[in-house]
Amino acid sequence: MHEPILQVKDLSVDFKIGRKPFRAVNNVSFDIQKGETFSIVGESGSGKTTIGRAIVRLNPATEGEILFNSQRISGNISKETDRKVIQNIQMIFQDPMASINERAKVDYIVSEGLYNFNMFKNEDERKEKVAHALKAVGLLPEFATRFPHEFSGGQRQRIGIARALVMEPAFIIGDEPISALDVSIRAQVLNLLKKLQQERGLTYLFISHDLSIVRFISDRVAVMSKGQFVELAPAEALFQRPLHPYTKSLLSAIPMPDPRREKDKKFFVYDPAIHDYSQDKPIWDEIFPGHFVLGNEAELKKYRYMYS
Repeated sequence: MHEPILQVKDLSVDFKIGRKPFRAVNNVSFDIQKGETFSIVGESGSGKTTIGRAIVRLNPATEGEILFNSQRISGNISKETDRKVIQNIQMIFQDPMASINERAKVDYIVSEGLYNFNMFKNEDERKEKVAHALKAVGLLPEFATRFPHEFSGGQRQRIGIARALVMEPAFIIGDEPISALDVSIRAQVLNLLKKLQQERGLTYLFISHDLSIVRFISDRVAVMSKGQFVELAPAEALFQRPLHPYTKSLLSAIPMPDPRREKDKKFFVYDPAIHDYSQDKPIWDEIFPGHFVLGNEAELKKYRYMYS
């Protein structure tokens, strides 16, 4: 096993609400291997976006540390390291309408990182890089002279992807990058992301609440609830043999294309009260190679029996 491109160790992130801090992420640890797609799924407010924003240093880590290529990038770091983080770790934001400057032309939107990091020798080279990035996401180079309001939602999201790609990053965080798009456009963007990964050897952290999308694009999936990971496994293993009740609840909510099967489907309702952690505190344990789950001693024993 090669050294992970990203390591998150015991990460906690707090926000202040009045005088009392609120813990959005609580003691989360995971590694991401180079070239893989690692996904985090969970309901709104579970803390998954906060993890992505902590990696790109938009949210400071309260506890723990984050390593990129074995170098710490959380906390107080040098200006040089900070520039490396910005260049090598890019983020595709959720809303293509709000994440792009409406008053700037596409040429400047895609070029902004190039300007900030002096990543071109002359104007011709800059324009060539912009044109190449637009072509890579299926847009025409002449679109560079247009404003964002002239594009559809799917095209705007492609502009956001081009803005990330032009920096030639090694690691891209997709924060629900297709949730604001029409269903017909989602498949196009997902296929584009997979194609770019194969061509450029990119590594993805994919954040989503849609498990059907996650199954298509992911190598490994972590399920998050109330600031903690409750289960982590290879994508197919998670879908074929979910262990934690919260994971089962999410899977049961996936819509079925067959109306008859959808009508007869039984939903699994997750009730947090079923966990009695007053005496026996939960631990994060590996039930099967690569398959981790959160539970107390009795629950872990049951999960091992389910896997046998």
